[in-house]
Amino acid sequence: MAREGGRARRRGQGELEEQVLGALREADGPVTAAWVRQRLGGDLAPTTVVTILTRLLAKDVVARERRGRSFLWTPTADVARLAALRMRRLLDGERDREAVLASFVTALPPDDERVLRALLDAADTGPPDSTDTTGGRTGH
Repeated sequence: MAREGGRARRRGQGELEEQVLGALREADGPVTAAWVRQRLGGDLAPTTVVTILTRLLAKDVVARERRGRSFLWTPTADVARLAALRMRRLLDGERDREAVLASFVTALPPDDERVLRALLDAADTGPPDSTDTTGGRTGH
């Protein structure tokens, strides 16, 4: 557990994954789990760090290569991608995706709404899918 004001506090969901991925992104190259543990302050159990790295591997945001009896880890995505995966997993767990998305969009602050609109517009005007023979985008 992380320390806050001299007492233990429980980490938020996904916070440790973000910290581990952030540490990997700061590395100059592939690193061991022990390096990650040390970078995060060394208060985590070695098995905890390996568990988090393995979860990140399953989410395809890190890669590993065997080096002797251990692994070297490298990031393949950033923290934004990890957050997007969490958002997608939450959305996938809902029955009424349209209602969830509508509620999400209507609660956005104006600046975030503008960013989302610009991203959707850019996605709509991007290159057509190679399987689409009509020249438009597929999957909308």
